[in-house]
Amino acid sequence: MAGASRQFVQALAAAAPKMKREHKSLIILWMSGGPSHLDSFDMKPGEPTGGSFKPIKTAVSGVEICEHLPTIASQMTHLAIVRSLVTNEGSHERGRVLMHTAFPPNPAIEYPSLGAVTAYQLTPKDLPLPGFISINRPAEGPGFLGMAYAPFTVQNPGQPPRNINPPEELGREGSAEQIQRRLSRRSMLAAVEQGFLKDQRGEAAKAHFEVYRKAFDLTDSELKRVFDLRTDVDGRPLNPKLLEAYGRNAFGQGCLLARKLVEIGVPCVEVDLGGWDNHNNIFPALHNANGGGLLDRLDRGMGTLVKDLVERGLWKSTVLVWMGEFGRTPRINQNAGRDHWARCWSVVVGGGAIKGGQVYGATSKDGMEVKDNPCTVGDLFATLYAALDISPDTQIRDPLGRPTKITGPQGGTPLKGLI
Repeated sequence: MAGASRQFVQALAAAAPKMKREHKSLIILWMSGGPSHLDSFDMKPGEPTGGSFKPIKTAVSGVEICEHLPTIASQMTHLAIVRSLVTNEGSHERGRVLMHTAFPPNPAIEYPSLGAVTAYQLTPKDLPLPGFISINRPAEGPGFLGMAYAPFTVQNPGQPPRNINPPEELGREGSAEQIQRRLSRRSMLAAVEQGFLKDQRGEAAKAHFEVYRKAFDLTDSELKRVFDLRTDVDGRPLNPKLLEAYGRNAFGQGCLLARKLVEIGVPCVEVDLGGWDNHNNIFPALHNANGGGLLDRLDRGMGTLVKDLVERGLWKSTVLVWMGEFGRTPRINQNAGRDHWARCWSVVVGGGAIKGGQVYGATSKDGMEVKDNPCTVGDLFATLYAALDISPDTQIRDPLGRPTKITGPQGGTPLKGLI
């Protein structure tokens, strides 16, 4: 085993008691732009609204999804499709805020996102890594919980995050000179920060101190090698076949990195796959012959992620949700695309305490309205929190001390039969 790999394994072993999996983790697969549920998880074959693709059978009898999602179809026993979500927010910005926080946008207050609340509730005190990590683009922020629970963004999965290694001017990596100069810089910054704290600068100063402490901990820790996709969490070279299965693209590699991060105890990871705002020529954007369509990348990344988590014994400790700002219209417009649709659409959940292999709710034959069991955003969040062993009745306090429900203004109830 190479020296760097040996150091990584030793660091992982040393940190293991602190990172013992006494909690669950959440992976959010965020489809920026609003994914077409009617061309993925709620097919309408034979209807004018049905589109160009055909449904295929899945591993669950009677459940069918799009033909271009065969890997996900093979893992359907572990997943549940919610086909009756009602949100009624057709704006990208408003839908993004709502689906990340369970609250509509409010100019007077910023509510914390699902990822920030999960990190707030579940991050071990001594975890050297951030409790909330977003991949490919910044996720929705921590709101009034403060910067200590803001997402740490990895723009290019497979490459080290910016500034995670000490600058070259400090000397050779691991040298006595570099270590001493790093410690000196850390001590100087700590002295300045402690001065602010003694002056009673408030919660912002405390959060700033904590964020920089964790940043230094990460740069000093061998656990930063988790971001290197050439090796797995045991320090051994990553199987090239596994890399290929996930897909050699930003989303596929992001899903692989998410698996590695939750495996070593990170409470929440969000992976972004953008490009779903398909008002024009939607079908070639979703699938094409070279396998670069949105559905093609989604299938490899998400399907392999579920399979990998199950095979590594992580599925019961990891909750997964696939969602975006809204769905897309049943009607196909004059530009061969679909527009924004929040009246009834689909999300996919699984893992943790969620019972897979089923469909919750249904839309009408043409997909224009909810037919059975409508689901609110509060209900969805309540289901996810319950699956994470976080009580959906939990309240957190805003800067004025007012209790705030983590499931939105109206609250929510876990979906019957899923928990």
